[in-house]
Amino acid sequence: MTVSSSIKLTIHFNDPDLEPEEQDEQVQRLIAELKQMEEVESVNRVLDPNPPADNKSLGGLLVGLLMAEVNTANAKKFIGFLGDRLGGKPIELSVEANGKKLTVKAHSREELEAAIKAAQDFVAL
Repeated sequence: MTVSSSIKLTIHFNDPDLEPEEQDEQVQRLIAELKQMEEVESVNRVLDPNPPADNKSLGGLLVGLLMAEVNTANAKKFIGFLGDRLGGKPIELSVEANGKKLTVKAHSREELEAAIKAAQDFVAL
């Protein structure tokens, strides 16, 4: 079995109480923090594969979404960082490693901690 050397994570800020602009601000702040981390190989906004015809922005970014790629050896530390930064915020986290994908949703700090534990266990497989 071939083991991937990196893990892809997609983070979706999906708080229904926030306007799209506020979700976008959360994404931009988290991207700025992640770019400072050695553990993160890449972090980017997620492009809309089917932007509306009247979309005037270049590339059509999906609101509230970001994708990060992390070296497998640093995955647990990175996921712990997410728990510290995103506890209490409703998010959806997708983890892709070794050809498998896990998606978890959290709406509270406790749910996020359980989701992060599931993600860490998934990465350890």
